[in-house]
Amino acid sequence: MKKITILWVDDEIDLLKPHIIFLEKKGYQVITCKSGQEALDEIPETQFDIVFLDENMPGISGLETLSEIKVLDATLPVVMITKSEEEYIMEEAIGSKIADYLIKPVNPNQILLSLKKNLDNSRLVSEKTTANYQQEFRKIAMDLSIVNSYQEWAELYKKLIYWELRLEEIEDSGMFEILESQKTEANNHFGKFVDKNYVDWFTNGDGPVMSHTLFRELVQPELKDSKTLLVVIDNLRYDQWFAFEDTLNSFYKKRKEQTYFSILPTATQYARNAIFSGLTPLDMEKKHPDWWKNDTDEGGKNLHEADFLGAQLKRLGLNIKWDYHKISSLRQGKHLSQNFKSHKDSDLTVIVYNFVDMLSHAKTEMDVIKELASDDKAYRSLTQSWFKNSPLLEIIQQAQNMGHKLIITTDHGTINVKQPSKVIGDKETSLNLRYKTGRSLTYNEKEVLAAKDPNQIFLPNINLSSSFIFAKNDLFFAYPNNYNHYVSYYRNTYQHGGVSLEEMIIPFIVLDAR
Repeated sequence: MKKITILWVDDEIDLLKPHIIFLEKKGYQVITCKSGQEALDEIPETQFDIVFLDENMPGISGLETLSEIKVLDATLPVVMITKSEEEYIMEEAIGSKIADYLIKPVNPNQILLSLKKNLDNSRLVSEKTTANYQQEFRKIAMDLSIVNSYQEWAELYKKLIYWELRLEEIEDSGMFEILESQKTEANNHFGKFVDKNYVDWFTNGDGPVMSHTLFRELVQPELKDSKTLLVVIDNLRYDQWFAFEDTLNSFYKKRKEQTYFSILPTATQYARNAIFSGLTPLDMEKKHPDWWKNDTDEGGKNLHEADFLGAQLKRLGLNIKWDYHKISSLRQGKHLSQNFKSHKDSDLTVIVYNFVDMLSHAKTEMDVIKELASDDKAYRSLTQSWFKNSPLLEIIQQAQNMGHKLIITTDHGTINVKQPSKVIGDKETSLNLRYKTGRSLTYNEKEVLAAKDPNQIFLPNINLSSSFIFAKNDLFFAYPNNYNHYVSYYRNTYQHGGVSLEEMIIPFIVLDAR
């Protein structure tokens, strides 16, 4: 194994002999220089792992040497060592992306700690994370056998996401496979839980906040004390929210984070219309037949969200100034960003942003997106990259400058589907891969949540004999005709409409401007 090689630059290097002997006994190789110029001559000749650099040297100063080192090798970690505690020196060094900053006199253990932090960090974090997850694995396995409320499921799901993100950082494929199997088991249990309790959530008054109660229960209370920007990012999973949360921290401070549950089907025309109307799909069809469209009806299914929202605000007695925007393209996003200040007097500004939904559909249809979003990790990364460079972030920055409160939420999540489930229906059967509605559906009863009477879960009957079925876990529906081609085309794509932790348990975040 190659020794770690240290370059130590100090005009009083002879006084540091005890430190150097200490490090050599620990197995490190130390090469010394007495000036910045010597160091700059040495770095191109030797492959160093890290540099310890004195700030106060005659000739080229430590800060000047640091700048030159970064030109020679931007990735080489540099630890600045100085007698000075002047703030501007610290700021200059940090601005030049130093790896660490130590104040003289330093002791050998400080040096050793800095080495481990910078060179052994990945290994140490990996070992600790793996050990911690192994302990947590047993606890999660026990929780899966006893979890019996929607609150417990929300907490368990967030715990699984936490470990997914932690294990993703250390790239331990073995541990990651164990987590994936645990997520699959969790979704199996969750499907049974929803099957058993979903109807009661509508009737006994003790269910979670759901799509049709979200505005009344969670949004309305936030409208009392400040102007509010409500952003509904279509198809946003909880892990994707975590992926770009840090980007928002510069502008907004999170005050509240909670989960709510999407109604079934976890599909835009049902869940998002329910958010804006404050009604179940069954009640939307009864109260607003001109605005509601069933799966088999011609035309767009989400064309009346602003109408639904206006009707709900009136029903709730909210006499406020509001506006609504749906963004489905970069051009629309830029146009709103350029004109956002014109909405500064609105009490409530609602933006529906469709990018993540378009991304999930593009993964199905475009080979390049299949490559870029090949798994959940890549899917999160792509979402994060989009958000950092999107007009939406520009709009949020403007809202912060105007002192607006920010609410971020979604209508439903999505799941990477892996396994087909055969279904047979007539030509009027709906086309979605995660749910079907139609007459005389034939399916595997173990793989679906079935609603033979749609009214029981507040869904409209398209026909007198029609029913709904919802795929569980990571299944997707496939017809027997041309089965192999169909399965090959849709496997490992992101779909929604069914029953899974990823689709149903979704974030509601309230943030205050910094």
